[in-house]
Amino acid sequence: MTSRIGKPDTDTDTELRQRLAADGSRHFVMVAGAGSGKTTSLVKALAHIESSQGANLRRKGQKIACITFTEVAVNEIRGDVGADSLFHVSTIHSFLWDVIKPFQGDLREWVGARLNRKIAENHEKIGNRRTQQRTKDRAIEENERYDSQLERIGGVKNFRYGTGSDYINGVLGHSDIIKIGPDFIRNQALMRRIISRRYPVIFVDESQDTDPDFVAALRAVADENQNGFCVGFFGDPVQKIYMQGAGPIPIEDGWQLLEKPENFRCSQSVLRAINNIRAEDDGLQQTRGRHEDIGGQVVPVEGSARVLIMPDDQRRPERLEAARRWLAEQDDDRDWLADDDEEALRMLVLVHRVAADRLGFPNLYAALNDKSTESLSSGIIDGTAWVLRPMLQFLLPLLLAHREGRSFEVMRLLRKHCPKLQHEALAGANTAQVLNSLGAKVAALDEMLAEGAETKIGDVFAFLRDHQLSVLDDRFVDLVGEFLEAAPVAEPAPENAALRFMQCLASELWGYRRYIEKLSPFATQQGIKGAEFEKVLVVVDDKERQLPGFSYGKYFGVTPLSDTDQANIDAGRDSVVGRTRRLFYVCCSRALSGLAVVVFCDDVNRMRQAILDKGFFDPEKIYILDQF
Repeated sequence: MTSRIGKPDTDTDTELRQRLAADGSRHFVMVAGAGSGKTTSLVKALAHIESSQGANLRRKGQKIACITFTEVAVNEIRGDVGADSLFHVSTIHSFLWDVIKPFQGDLREWVGARLNRKIAENHEKIGNRRTQQRTKDRAIEENERYDSQLERIGGVKNFRYGTGSDYINGVLGHSDIIKIGPDFIRNQALMRRIISRRYPVIFVDESQDTDPDFVAALRAVADENQNGFCVGFFGDPVQKIYMQGAGPIPIEDGWQLLEKPENFRCSQSVLRAINNIRAEDDGLQQTRGRHEDIGGQVVPVEGSARVLIMPDDQRRPERLEAARRWLAEQDDDRDWLADDDEEALRMLVLVHRVAADRLGFPNLYAALNDKSTESLSSGIIDGTAWVLRPMLQFLLPLLLAHREGRSFEVMRLLRKHCPKLQHEALAGANTAQVLNSLGAKVAALDEMLAEGAETKIGDVFAFLRDHQLSVLDDRFVDLVGEFLEAAPVAEPAPENAALRFMQCLASELWGYRRYIEKLSPFATQQGIKGAEFEKVLVVVDDKERQLPGFSYGKYFGVTPLSDTDQANIDAGRDSVVGRTRRLFYVCCSRALSGLAVVVFCDDVNRMRQAILDKGFFDPEKIYILDQF
């Protein structure tokens, strides 16, 4: 275990230990605000269970499940608990696969039912007189492929978990697992018994962003097991910034709410600001703030929280740089100008067209952001968009390893992703010839993504498909076909964001990689939850194409609400105001010492008054800078 275990207990840590030791129901929901040490509380709870119940659990062959949102978070928690086999730390998808993979017959039935549903949906398109002929032709082709898959599904010996779906080769993708798992748990009593007996304690981290079907499935297990079993959700509803998350976890009979109000991260100025922001949501007031040891005396860090209001014109990039210079001069601190130290400064923008232009992926960004779906426009921010995953997980790491001469890494990636190197494919094959051929294909891919190359992303996917270098799910099979069919057309596809992405130059992927792997000072507001930086500069600019569902103008009260907005608010549903407030809270709460909010707007005086009326920041810390 790490040094987190030795940190002083908060009152909430003590309450949680008492809950874990209670007779009867032990289920709980912990609400922990930004900077509260939520992960510390989780790890301390794991350590407590290990010390108090570990021997008994090991004797019964049971484990403690800790389920979190990303692989990064998995590795962080594993680093805390070490290699102790008592803890099963995994993502939701990995946990679900571990539970459902023995049920191969049920998986085969699910795949068959899914293919039949797709066939039925396509028949509706074909029979609809309003459907365009091109769409009907594609639906007919898809049904031919689905029929072929149905005939061959019976021959699949075992299904395995992969990045994308490939049913006839026995591969279930991410989207399949998140559908199958909760469905099996809710509808099969045996599945619920297996989970409760194998994992008598289940912790779910970042519960506000967890798939709601998975939350409901765990609730079903908890409802049947009120004694000797524990489901615990750790999260913060005010940090829910993705559309698909569960949000607040209702406190039902037999469950206990644990609130952790401390904030150990933010300076006093920043803490006052985020408490004011949060007061409009759940009202949780965070306490303490960041302290530091000065000459043996622990004192609070005052820090700073300022708003800089600037005219919205065509000089945004220059004005942003001017704002940074102003901050550096005011504080006599050049960290406001840092371009290569992410811990010193992060500049957070709602959508980052400026960064895309600077880093060389403007068309890729526009393709997935403008007139796009929520999943793609959100997914470009954190790299989770389905069209990007094969690029980020396989292609770019493969070519980087090839360029740097790391042959072992090249082989590792090929063994993981390339069907030609799977055991079944190599049986009876000339291995040396296969490897030589793959080496030539990797070199060809490298040329396709070279600087100045005119290769389109769709050409790269076609190359991966044609040479079986990676398993692509059905969505890519369809998309590559659309790309090749539309290839002679010069104009990008107006209503198909994924196809527009395929029509972008493949060389833009390198600039996107620099952006997504945080190799520049820029980050987007949705992509930094969980991180912290010494100084944070939040850029508010509704004129730069924003994500659907967010509006700082509406949040601050300078842009009128639509009828739909007002109806959502009146009905207590999630709204553009609520989503933007949560996003603003997340952004501002990243700052350790200095926070600056740069607001671009048409009317600087009206905006200043609106921000004053909100009461988030001290009046003397709200500036109009319009003379640059």
